[in-house]
Amino acid sequence: MNWDDETAAGSEERIVGAAAEGDDQAVEAALRPKDLGEFIGQEKVRQQLDLVLKAARQRGATADHVLLSGAPGLGKTTLSMIIAAEMNAPIRITSGPAIQHAGDLAAILSSLQEGEILFLDEIHRMSRPAEEMLYMAMEDFRVDVIVGKGPGATAIPLDLPPFTLVGATTRAGLLPPPLRDRFGFTAHMEFYEPHELERVVTRSAGLLDVTIDPAGAAEIAGRSRGTPRIANRLLRRVRDYAQVRADGVITREIAGAALGVYEVDSRGLDRLDRAVLEALLKLFGGGPVGLSTLAVAVGEERETVEEVAEPFLVREGLLARTPRGRVATPAAWNHLGLVPPQATGAAGAGNGGGPGQQGLFGA
Repeated sequence: MNWDDETAAGSEERIVGAAAEGDDQAVEAALRPKDLGEFIGQEKVRQQLDLVLKAARQRGATADHVLLSGAPGLGKTTLSMIIAAEMNAPIRITSGPAIQHAGDLAAILSSLQEGEILFLDEIHRMSRPAEEMLYMAMEDFRVDVIVGKGPGATAIPLDLPPFTLVGATTRAGLLPPPLRDRFGFTAHMEFYEPHELERVVTRSAGLLDVTIDPAGAAEIAGRSRGTPRIANRLLRRVRDYAQVRADGVITREIAGAALGVYEVDSRGLDRLDRAVLEALLKLFGGGPVGLSTLAVAVGEERETVEEVAEPFLVREGLLARTPRGRVATPAAWNHLGLVPPQATGAAGAGNGGGPGQQGLFGA
């Protein structure tokens, strides 16, 4: 599941996309909690991180390096800022793709203050030379700066002040073991439960000066795909609808009507998600069908279907990836209100197609 490529594949145009684009970044900054006590969800991560930070403060030392992994929109950047606030330290923010050379990293590291937090987003996308320099910087607080070229090149050791690296990644498996092992604390961010997202929506509504009742918050939370970033985005769109077409108060009915306008259904599926499911069910009898064929059927690029639509459909149990192709699950038929072929005596989804279709191997 390649979370990184969501933006490239077009998720920035989707109201349920997890990438932060444009106005989202400014709004997120205003809605972010400022300390661990205010942070909602991720209970185990919060408790563990609280112990790490309190122990470091009691020792008067910098905190261990922290690695945060998980899907976009779950709060990795927010937690990095909370770490800086809890340690009463400044924070420097950069990203893996921005560090293409070891010299780029050396310039950042050499300008850090003692105790400063360095937040490195998408750390798995950092260049290999910079990655190798980071090993020594994390472990020994030292880097070797190479001066000159060829036989006359000289390595000049440069001592660094103690600092805390907070790395964030959507693909922890791509981190080389030597880098992963140098983090003193590693946490995986899970998707949020609906009741946690209700609290997120209610809190954000208060900060945005929006009146919302519990049923309205529950309706938005249930369509937010387990992601606070999406919940806050949906809340802003529902707020607009309530302001223009109602009395400004968000109820369950208003939230449902507003999200209907934006084509976000009761399970958080949008137009693209439903198009993939409808093609799989109506054109191919539930599958199995190849990814390229499915992409042509919905008029999208193969990468868009695989990297933008499929991860959520698989996580929701609506679609399965098999060696023979994509297959719809019974939950997909139920969600779209369709009757599986087995019920009509046609070929089943597991036999390779809908009515009148042969199986993949002619069965």
